[in-house]
Amino acid sequence: MGTQTMFILGIIFVCSVVTLLYVWVLFRKVKAIEVKNKRIEEIGGYIEEGALAFLKREYKVIIPFYIVVSIFLACLGFYPGLDGAQGVGWQSAICFLCGGFFSGLAGFIGMKAAIKANSRTTYSAVIGGMPKALRTAFSGGAVLGLGVVGFGLAGLTALIFIFWDAFSLTEAVQVVAGYSLGCSMVALFARVGGGIYTKAADVGADLVGKVEAGIPEDDPRNPATIADNVGDNVGDIAGMGSDLTESYIGAIVSALAIGLETALVSDQITNTLFVLMICALGTVASLISVILIRSKEWHRPQRTLNFATYIAVGIVLVGTLLLSIFYLENYKAFFAVLSGIVVGILVGHIAERYTSSEHKVVQYIAQQSQTGHATNIIAGLSTGMQSTALTTVVLALGVIVSYVVLGDFGIGLAAVGMLSTVGITVSVDGYGPISDNAGGIAEMSKQAPEVRRITDKLDSVGNTTAAIGKGFCIGSATLTSLALFVAYAHATDLAAINIIHTQTMVGLLIGAMLPFLFASLTIKSVGKAANLMVEEVRIQFKTDPGILKGTSIPNYTRCVDISTKAALKEMVLPGIIAMTSPVIAGFLFGAEGLGGVLMGGLVSAIMLAVFMANAGGAWDNAKKYIEEGNYGGKGSEVHKASVTGDTVGDPLKDTAGPAMDILIKMMSIISLIIAPILANPNFTSLWDILVK
Repeated sequence: MGTQTMFILGIIFVCSVVTLLYVWVLFRKVKAIEVKNKRIEEIGGYIEEGALAFLKREYKVIIPFYIVVSIFLACLGFYPGLDGAQGVGWQSAICFLCGGFFSGLAGFIGMKAAIKANSRTTYSAVIGGMPKALRTAFSGGAVLGLGVVGFGLAGLTALIFIFWDAFSLTEAVQVVAGYSLGCSMVALFARVGGGIYTKAADVGADLVGKVEAGIPEDDPRNPATIADNVGDNVGDIAGMGSDLTESYIGAIVSALAIGLETALVSDQITNTLFVLMICALGTVASLISVILIRSKEWHRPQRTLNFATYIAVGIVLVGTLLLSIFYLENYKAFFAVLSGIVVGILVGHIAERYTSSEHKVVQYIAQQSQTGHATNIIAGLSTGMQSTALTTVVLALGVIVSYVVLGDFGIGLAAVGMLSTVGITVSVDGYGPISDNAGGIAEMSKQAPEVRRITDKLDSVGNTTAAIGKGFCIGSATLTSLALFVAYAHATDLAAINIIHTQTMVGLLIGAMLPFLFASLTIKSVGKAANLMVEEVRIQFKTDPGILKGTSIPNYTRCVDISTKAALKEMVLPGIIAMTSPVIAGFLFGAEGLGGVLMGGLVSAIMLAVFMANAGGAWDNAKKYIEEGNYGGKGSEVHKASVTGDTVGDPLKDTAGPAMDILIKMMSIISLIIAPILANPNFTSLWDILVK
């Protein structure tokens, strides 16, 4: 490793460390805001206690899986013909453990900041109005966003430096695929477990509280309301943060792996450093954006968050253009990165079009609710299915442009480009659940109407950012998975996959089935947990009439415990399926058959992810549109039909849909890790044995 290379890697690492130092400063600033309202502080304490208890118990469930998988990776290094540094072995096991640690740490610190920011945002609205509340909510989200890129890039850069110096660049890139897998496992359990938790509480709170008891959302008389607010933190903060950490690292690893195989731009070292420099540039851009937003008072949430995104994107584009011209001496890389950024923005706006109550699509669902529950469901289903068309066209165009510009490496750079500003993307997305919780705390602590109007405004913008964030997750998952698939093809020397080969056909069928099975298990888990929640809330209302009269305090802890136990129990089987499927397929059908599984799974999962995210978001905002006073408003039969649609859509958009993104990325990264074994001359698949 040359002096210049060491210097560049050092600069990239320093950028990550500086970002993490600012995360620490920002966390301290959020925590230092003093809440001088006993009721706000008390409710915030309930939420904090439930969220931290769940996350600690969840990590205790995850740790045994990490031990088993790390031992498995270490043992694979003894496979005949491998030297221990080809993507499997003790080196990969170490990277795997590091990936899990940093991903979990980013999610934990981000959620810790969010649960502190929840009550402080409410109190900021009380004492400082919109500007102070917006600043507090955004600061809480920024801890998560900057933590994701800071921890992710710092760990990856350090491991590349260590193994590059010990072995070679090629072996270092192969080994750090284990780091990506470590991030994937945390993301899988955090998204699935957190999603089951939050939707069980949400569905239970809505069905019994809104429909049966006729009390408002976030009413303190509802026993499930604290569990619902806890769920926003464990699902939409810790889960979403881990999800995008996985996408971020997966995109980098795939681009690095492809960069080793191409000479379209430059040599291997230059390609590798360019990818990492783009990531460092995005980290700095996100950091600058957060600092600028926090430097003044803002009154319009949507404009503020848009401005934050535009600042970061602008810095990355200018920096990428300069690096392409002066470092690579080739402008093509800039256009590949640009294509990824443009696709990310467009996919987010498409999601907004299909899920915002300001557009006709959502208003149509509200209109259809006038004729009952069934027509509401039909309208939502058709909306979700329709939304796949435009999203897929945009993704396909992005892949075409990036490939035409720079071949396979262009696809990898497009994925990196889309995720280069993930620091600010997650910051904006994390603002949503914090604002939602702040509104709930304002309702439960019976604040003045003006305070609730401020938190409602913050929350309504948060709904839009959440929809855009889900679209961004889907787009990034698609490009990342495609890039990982290309990297897998290079690693297994697959020049092409012959679809008429029987093992490939079988692989395609199995791959297409897996997302449906995975979605079924997660949705069913939400249903089972929601049933328990509904029964618990009904029992509390029946046995203690004073709860609805406001003279008794509900047993919030019991509802939190129900969601926690159900989520931890139900997340295990989907996790096992996601982890073992590619390994079983690879050893059964070989490299080409596993390639069929990956392609079938990718196509199926992306369609399901887009459909479920947009249908669920549209149902949710159709309900909110009616609650604003349209078509009869709250308590009407139309409203009850919209609540049914919302409860159907909840597990789709917040549990099964996001899990699709992680499923395909996890299958892809596991396939890349076992690729050296499948490509080894000593390897013989079960299919080859049977045929011969």
